[in-house]
Amino acid sequence: MVNKVIITVEEDMEGERVDALVAEQISGLSRTTVKNLIKEGRILVDGRACKSSYRPSEGQEILVEIPAPEQLETPAQNLPLHIIYQDGDLVVINKEKGMVVHPSPGHRDGTLVNALLYHIKDLSGINGDLRPGIVHRLDKDTSGVMVVAKNDAAHRSLAAQIKDHTINREYVALVHGVIKENLGTIDAPIGRSKLDRKKMAVVGNGRVAISNYQVLQR
Repeated sequence: MVNKVIITVEEDMEGERVDALVAEQISGLSRTTVKNLIKEGRILVDGRACKSSYRPSEGQEILVEIPAPEQLETPAQNLPLHIIYQDGDLVVINKEKGMVVHPSPGHRDGTLVNALLYHIKDLSGINGDLRPGIVHRLDKDTSGVMVVAKNDAAHRSLAAQIKDHTINREYVALVHGVIKENLGTIDAPIGRSKLDRKKMAVVGNGRVAISNYQVLQR
């Protein structure tokens, strides 16, 4: 089954690359997926095929054909899992760098979820079969602590705490450049970069983002 979506280009969308525009307008579609749809001829502008770099004008219509998602199975795999703490409601693990959190078309196995299904088994089901227990995520190349829910009640509670910012998250990072102050707060809205849609940047209409920092070593 194919889902068809029509996007009418508005004034504030004019001049933006069609691949970036579609990825921005349709939740759940990555820019890579959009480019593949364009190559397959599933994205038309005013009824005509286009390139990813095409920049539509105000009033033009973009037809997007989204094929039904491929059904993925999530097998339990005996992968190393560093468990820091667990009880009847949650498990705290230290995710290693290089491990993807949950399966996707490009990562069918070898993920944190595959390991969790083998070692923990009972996990919350709110996020479906591909993301059992997953309340938040870390990028593939980021290592660090993750809290995983064992049941739906714990999942809802943890998700609410993250939304309300009552859970503090700390990161250790190498910084390019020189920070003048050893201690401070960065209060700047974060959103998609207008120069590179794959990256986040400080933008005027972005989401509230407050980070307290401390320089550990110079």
